[in-house]
Amino acid sequence: MNEILNERWLQMRGRELKLGERTLIMGILNITPDSFSDGGTFMDIEKALDQARRLVAEGADMLDIGGESTRPGAQPVTAEEEMARVIPVIEAVAGEIDIPISIDTYKAETARRALEAGAHIINDVWGCKKDRDMAQVAADSGAPIILMHNREEANYEHFLTDVIRDLEESMDMALQAGVQREQIILDPGFGFAKDMEQNLYLMNHLHVICELGYPVLLGTSRKRMIRHILQRPVDDVVEGTAVTTVMGIEQGCSIIRVHDVKQMRRTADMTDAILRRKDGVNHG
Repeated sequence: MNEILNERWLQMRGRELKLGERTLIMGILNITPDSFSDGGTFMDIEKALDQARRLVAEGADMLDIGGESTRPGAQPVTAEEEMARVIPVIEAVAGEIDIPISIDTYKAETARRALEAGAHIINDVWGCKKDRDMAQVAADSGAPIILMHNREEANYEHFLTDVIRDLEESMDMALQAGVQREQIILDPGFGFAKDMEQNLYLMNHLHVICELGYPVLLGTSRKRMIRHILQRPVDDVVEGTAVTTVMGIEQGCSIIRVHDVKQMRRTADMTDAILRRKDGVNHG
């Protein structure tokens, strides 16, 4: 097993979560009509709030709220439309639910408004590269930022080396804007600018990303890689997500972003119990 990240507190604008003590579960709440898994399900504020309550009851440590689908072929939306979808939901959730909220956006203005509405974390699927103001929003707010690996085209010279270099570019942008090192979280970006074999290779080399010294978020939940291998529909691949969760935790990932919170909370708890146990056995 890769050495577990040293325990420390992640500071989130008045809230904090402990990293390294146990795996954290981020529950997904999509306020979109076209997300690949649950598009259109939670567009109504009350339905979104009910889902947020359910995710918390199932064991989510934080919620990731997004208003634009990032699935391949999805239609982009304006910042105005994105904010119209997510801001009322964030306000409602923040007013009732006592866990940190992440805003899933690559638009700086959406991130800024979401933080004002009660969000605590920025989750940028373009790692500050799509909207160059994003790094400054993170720096000015003091919010942690999740930098995901992504690129316009899946043209790699040396796949893993290039992924790391891309992530380092995102980290440099954040640090130069004034984001504190301890506020940066990395996401390898499964399914983004990567084919099946590259995703599987990355799954086997997550420890290399974790060895960069930043907390790593794993986002494989119900992804096409799993659906293709299992030949099952999007709502029937929980076992595949569980396997990737175990492999991610074993290699050092700190946060797991999932749709199926109850099952992945149990999966993570069991994996943690095995990997983080005290060595009190007499091997005689």
